Amino acid sequence: MPSEKIVRSVTQIPGVYAAHATDEAGATGCTVILCPSGAVGGVDVRGGAPATRETDLLRPEETVQELHAVVLSGGSAFGLAASCGVAEELERRGLGLDVGVARVPIVSGACLFDLACGDAHARPTAEDGRNACAAALDEPGRPLERGNVGAGTGCTVGKLTGQERAMKSGLGEDVECAGALVCGAVAAVNACGDVRDPDTGEVIAGVREEGGALGSSVEALLGGVARMPLARANTTISCVVTNARLTKAQATKVAQMAADAYAHAITPTHTTNDGDTVFVMATGSVDAPVDAVGALAVRALGRAIADGARQAESAYGYVAARDL
Repeated sequence: MPSEKIVRSVTQIPGVYAAHATDEAGATGCTVILCPSGAVGGVDVRGGAPATRETDLLRPEETVQELHAVVLSGGSAFGLAASCGVAEELERRGLGLDVGVARVPIVSGACLFDLACGDAHARPTAEDGRNACAAALDEPGRPLERGNVGAGTGCTVGKLTGQERAMKSGLGEDVECAGALVCGAVAAVNACGDVRDPDTGEVIAGVREEGGALGSSVEALLGGVARMPLARANTTISCVVTNARLTKAQATKVAQMAADAYAHAITPTHTTNDGDTVFVMATGSVDAPVDAVGALAVRALGRAIADGARQAESAYGYVAARDL
């Protein structure tokens, strides 16, 4: 069984840096997780409507072995610009893959749709990516903020019966330890379904009934009353960071295992209206069985998703779980 937590934030894992850029007025932002010395990366994309960058490069058969940053962003496809800013800031600092004539930072990312929350014309920019990258590198070890920050600023959940019955969600984090093995997870929770506690099954946030009480997205779907006026307007995007020593194939398998956390914490999940994506970054300082890493990652990510619903604050016309 995992031991008592000795690491509280992914920023306490050696070699890992993270920070946000938040546009509170526009209800959007981005979250950057960095491994400047290079991590082994993997990814699993299961949603039906993803907006991603450099996921093909993480396939085990591709030759690049380093991953320097993962960017989780709002803004739908427009938010991919934030990843460009992260790459520019890393290059400015001389960080990236040495290709002889230059250093090329390897930056992967995914975006969620938050255009219906706040200002639809507010999107994370390259400057936001640069600022978040600089903040992460200039303030090492600072715990990551959670809730209505970064990629979680404009997150909502429980949208299967319309935006008017949805709830506010946000960005969550959890870190789990098993001896020397550490797995941390950061998740921006913008699902069309409900968020549940993965340990108890209790619904934390999701679709609300006409009187305001929590309902069930699955029952609404099965009962034929679900409606999605904004199709493909959802996505839970996340990054698992571990100190395990993994190959790209093993990191990919851990990402596939970690995606099970979505099923533990979100109902329904991986729908045609979600763009669910899980990244893995392995720093390579601890030897551990791949299945143990995957199992610990599932626990961390499930709890991070629940944390995203619990840490959110009511905003932009959406009530949060803490205020029910």
